[in-house]
Amino acid sequence: MIAAGRKYVFDFDSTLTRVEALDVLAELTLKERADKDAIIKEIQEITNLGIDGDISFTESLERRIKLLNANKSDLIPLVAELRTKISKSIAANKEFFEEYAADIYVISCGFKEFIDPIVAEYNIPSNRVYANTFKFDVEGKIIGFDKTNVLAMHNGKIDCLKNMNLDGEVQVIGDGYSDYVMREAGIADKFFAYTENVHREKAAKNADYITPNLDEFLFVNDLNRKISYPKNRIKMLLLENVHPDAFTSLSEAGFTVETITHSLSEEELIKKIKGVHVLGIRSKTQVTAKVLEAANKLMVVGAFCIGTTQIDLESCKKKGVVVFNAPYSNTRSVVELAIGEIIMLMRSVFTRSTEIHKGQWNKTAANSREVRGKNLGIVGYGNIGKQLSVLAEALGMHVYYYDVNDQLALGNAIKCNTLEELLHISDVVTLHIDDNKANLNFIGEREINQMKDGAIFINLARGFVVDISALAKALKSGKIAGAAIDVFPEEPAINGDFETELKGLENVILTPHVGGSTEEAQRNIAEFVPNKIMDYMNSGNTVDAVNFPNIRLPKQNKSHRFLHIHKNVPGIMAKVNKVLAEYELNITGQYLSTDNEVGYVISDVDKEYNKDVIKELKKIDNTIKFRVLY
Repeated sequence: MIAAGRKYVFDFDSTLTRVEALDVLAELTLKERADKDAIIKEIQEITNLGIDGDISFTESLERRIKLLNANKSDLIPLVAELRTKISKSIAANKEFFEEYAADIYVISCGFKEFIDPIVAEYNIPSNRVYANTFKFDVEGKIIGFDKTNVLAMHNGKIDCLKNMNLDGEVQVIGDGYSDYVMREAGIADKFFAYTENVHREKAAKNADYITPNLDEFLFVNDLNRKISYPKNRIKMLLLENVHPDAFTSLSEAGFTVETITHSLSEEELIKKIKGVHVLGIRSKTQVTAKVLEAANKLMVVGAFCIGTTQIDLESCKKKGVVVFNAPYSNTRSVVELAIGEIIMLMRSVFTRSTEIHKGQWNKTAANSREVRGKNLGIVGYGNIGKQLSVLAEALGMHVYYYDVNDQLALGNAIKCNTLEELLHISDVVTLHIDDNKANLNFIGEREINQMKDGAIFINLARGFVVDISALAKALKSGKIAGAAIDVFPEEPAINGDFETELKGLENVILTPHVGGSTEEAQRNIAEFVPNKIMDYMNSGNTVDAVNFPNIRLPKQNKSHRFLHIHKNVPGIMAKVNKVLAEYELNITGQYLSTDNEVGYVISDVDKEYNKDVIKELKKIDNTIKFRVLY
């Protein structure tokens, strides 16, 4: 694995650290100045001009030092601040700098006075740090720099590296064009544009490799690293205008994330899914068996909603694709809308509002009733139904519920043994049932006829669970006094024209599937689902997976983790352990969870092992997916 004779030359500013050190020094020395922000902005502009080669580095340095007005004593807090600004992936891979200490150098146009103490902590001694030095007056004020140093001159890094006369392959890792010129001059063999902290187009377009972090650099060079696979190589596709917080959290974690504001058709998704490891959708995109067949790298589907009928869960399971959803994140939003619609329909607010908009004044108490003392029938007493039960009771309603599963009543809610019983006694009927296909037309003409005359009906569940034609007929006849419908049997993939038999009917509130669409709910979903995705990708946890054996794994402790997904047939565990025994691996922990179709075995092993064991584990019959985490 170790490449003999290879030398690694690192830049300091915006590479080893997340910042430009002179910018930080400016923040410290100018903090009392009223014009601090303007001066810092000017310093940053001059820095970028020098880095991109648009002005000579000597000029860049002279102009910045003049603006700094710094003292030798300012270097102590500067070093302390820089210690907190080490690049994230550099800090995570400190072992690399220890293991390859003899082959690592720093060439920087910064200053040894603050670079030496920082890199010393990464096992890089002062004699392998090539940088400028400050000049001070008798009072310690920084008045300039050593202009005889080659690094104080234009393209000084070329002469510096040339004078070092390094043997073997020389690789330069830096963020700026001034780093690339060493490759351009032919004295470095490869240039890696380091973009973890800043992406400089001029450097990136000339690079042999663009490396968003040190993990990528180590992966390309097949060097020991903190994580098994660079996160930037894991591609995530988020569709349907998923809340931007999801993009932020996933991209900040290092993953490569693409967003598309609308849903994709099956044909479009088949073309797009190739090479994608994680797919994020809401309710409109259909993840079919054909899509999954084309998904050559897919590991996770994240449903940024409650329902999962748009996903072929069985096909996902057979392909070893784990599915997560957000069953709780928008519960409150749906419940608040239901409460609001109950009140508006009972008071005929929507009808009165429409009349006013048409220029009609119709002050009347007819068909306007309080909700207090009325019977609310909740069909589906899950997370939403229970929370609605509590809030409705607080308004003075008598709550009844029906659920096919045994559910514990909250407060004074009364369980109905049959749907018919609930429909007979309810002034308001609200649906909160799941997306089981058996619920097609769950409420039809027969069920509507069992309701009270003049009842109110609300559906915030699934569009296909209500026979819309039967509901429209009941509304027109007056059997149902009012309705609020948020979901429809067929919904368009994009915003635009929409037709329904319910359009234009009196005391009917129609909304475009927005029950869970509040800013708060979407933020909650954009936090919950990405956390589940990252937990699975980073550790193998499947807690709350919809289609997969659930297992909560302990944190890895200086081990490599083998994740083996297989068909649930007899003997797999024995075969896994036989392979591990043949290669004399020390197992520090092992975990298994299964369902009727798949098994999921996780083995934590000591770091040192023959890598051929991975090939053998993948060869085991009935293996669906295998990966290594560390």
